Amino acid sequence: MTIQWFPGHMAKARREVTEKLKLVDIIFELVDARVPYSSRNPMIDEIVQHKPRIVFLNKADMADKERTAEWIRYFKNQGVTALAINAKAGVGLKPIVSEAKRLLTDKLERLKAKGVKPRAIRAMIVGIPNSGKSTLINRLHGKNIAKTGNMPGVTKAQQWIKVGNELELLDTPGILWPKFEDQEVGLKLAVTGAIKDTILNLDDVAVYALKFLRTNYPERLKEKFELTEIPEDIIELFDKIGLVRGFKQGKEIDYDKVAETVIREIRGEKFGPLTFERPRDIQEEK
Repeated sequence: MTIQWFPGHMAKARREVTEKLKLVDIIFELVDARVPYSSRNPMIDEIVQHKPRIVFLNKADMADKERTAEWIRYFKNQGVTALAINAKAGVGLKPIVSEAKRLLTDKLERLKAKGVKPRAIRAMIVGIPNSGKSTLINRLHGKNIAKTGNMPGVTKAQQWIKVGNELELLDTPGILWPKFEDQEVGLKLAVTGAIKDTILNLDDVAVYALKFLRTNYPERLKEKFELTEIPEDIIELFDKIGLVRGFKQGKEIDYDKVAETVIREIRGEKFGPLTFERPRDIQEEK
């Protein structure tokens, strides 16, 4: 599977990010804490180059805490500061300014030595669609100044937002892959709602999700669908879930209904906090 999805506004966003880099001191990169690797745009490293950066593991309340800690250590080993946050609830945001100042200590000292008047730190906020950029901006600013939505691609234009006296944010439209070379990346983004449901077959996404839960969170899967054991055969698993939930069309199981339910309940946190990838998985793939 190769998904071609690179609308014109995303190509334009990449150019604008590159052009505006010289205006900012630091990059704030938002990723989904449930899929920290897959929700990073592989072009970002190339685009931002050597700018200081903070990675925000957003939606951390929906992610497995132990695995989030693993990811924070992973980024630290890469020389990147990472913070677990919940932008919607405003959790984990207090250290942002102090961490930005710490990363910019040398630059701020050089400017001070030159007699440059102190000014607010200028940060560019980047991330793929639906990563929570607008939600974070609104929470930091204290007003709904940036458009938000649970559909990818809500933000379409750049704007500067002042956050108190110490921080100015440059919002940018989301940037997504020109194509997904790795099928599993597409499935992870689909199951967490980062890409539109029309992009992928929901049955394929549900199959991926159930196999993942069977391997990583089997007890939760059993409890949720009242299973004494989890069948190895995925069709048999669909059948059992359909029977438990009463999803039948005549004598046949309604597999579409099963798929929709699995995906909806994962996104609705009915299985509890989930993380769909670990640093060691990524390192093994590499």
